[in-house]
Amino acid sequence: MGKQSPDRATCSDQGSRMLMSQGRTAKLMYLANGFRVLAPGDHVVCAKSGEAIPLESLRYWSVTRQEPYATVEIAAKAAVEG
Repeated sequence: MGKQSPDRATCSDQGSRMLMSQGRTAKLMYLANGFRVLAPGDHVVCAKSGEAIPLESLRYWSVTRQEPYATVEIAAKAAVEG
């Protein structure tokens, strides 16, 4: 009695981290099929337009350049420009 289950502590810790990262730019490692969060945040900034991209909306990036893009058009233009 009185002890908190490990699951509850984990959920609470994750919730605290999520609240602390609101409004902060995340640092990500871009991979071929996803990305890894290196520093918590709720968005990244498009490498070309400067637009804030919420992590849940992030769909386009360059693995080679390690850059996020706000739209498919911006990503395609960046790929062509080299």
